[in-house]
Amino acid sequence: QLQLVESGGGLVQPGGSLRLSCVASGFTLDYYAIAWFRQTPGKEREGVSCIRSSDDSTYYADSVKDRFTISKDNAKNTVYLQMNSLKPEDTGIYYCAADPWAQCAKFYGFGSWGQGTQVTVSS
Repeated sequence: QLQLVESGGGLVQPGGSLRLSCVASGFTLDYYAIAWFRQTPGKEREGVSCIRSSDDSTYYADSVKDRFTISKDNAKNTVYLQMNSLKPEDTGIYYCAADPWAQCAKFYGFGSWGQGTQVTVSS
């Protein structure tokens, strides 16, 4: 059974950093697109970053470019999201999602989701 478990969220001051982890089980990352989304109250869920395992291409929302970095460790079957220079508007629940047929560039078509991890950026 495919499962995704996120961790690493928490409370951080503006300008701080967090690293989120998404551990996959029941499948290997090799042929999947893995993405991070975030949900903020009152807003639609937003695609934040995606990595396409077929060629390791990465994609980022404009709002997080040059601050966030997505990476994966195939040996650990884990995808990471390193978040630097955090802003209050980065606050939300962060979800990882996976699908072998998803379109990374459009953050579209993800069929499997984790439960999410809360990130709060506040002084």
